[in-house]
Amino acid sequence: MSRTRTALALGTAAAGAIALASVTASAAPAPVAGSTTVTPAGHDFKAVLSGKATLKAGSVTVTCAVSVSTGTVPAAPGNNNPAGPVSSPISPPTYSSCTSSMPGVTPTVTTSGAWAVSMQDGSPITATMTVPTGGLVLKTTGLASCTVTAAPTAPANVAGTWANGSPSSLTFTNASVPVKVTGGFGCPTSATASVFNAVYKVSDVTDPAQDLTVGP
Repeated sequence: MSRTRTALALGTAAAGAIALASVTASAAPAPVAGSTTVTPAGHDFKAVLSGKATLKAGSVTVTCAVSVSTGTVPAAPGNNNPAGPVSSPISPPTYSSCTSSMPGVTPTVTTSGAWAVSMQDGSPITATMTVPTGGLVLKTTGLASCTVTAAPTAPANVAGTWANGSPSSLTFTNASVPVKVTGGFGCPTSATASVFNAVYKVSDVTDPAQDLTVGP
């Protein structure tokens, strides 16, 4: 190989090595989850819908005025995670007093399975509600007979936020939930995701004088 070709090859290799080093150096490390503590440890809690909850699939929106779920904060030391969220199993939320945006249609919501909610301290404090496979089924009767199944093939994580207070609140704003829709005319069968909005007030059942809080 000539000196010119050798020099060119070495120069190209060096440039490639510099470019690779630059990319490697600029790649930001994945953020590390911080410590989370939920208190009071071992206390039972109750989440009650504040306002209305909406579930929108395609052009159809179902609005429910009543929703309740219960759970228990893990006993110490399980209420603390030095490097991530703290998770608590919850009862399948109930939904009632529901109406549909479709005239002449009555919706009914049933829930089942192992639901959970996890909290991660931060700014904001994040919350994740886990819907088990097929854990929520919405059916309509009347002018349109539709079935909407949430988390149809695998458990789904629904993203929300938590705010400490008296009582504390759990908020879901335009949260995406995978769904499968079946039915005939008027049913949004092409929809593969729904949009969920709800605000829950969460209170301590074991000792109503205390507040559930999420911290580091």
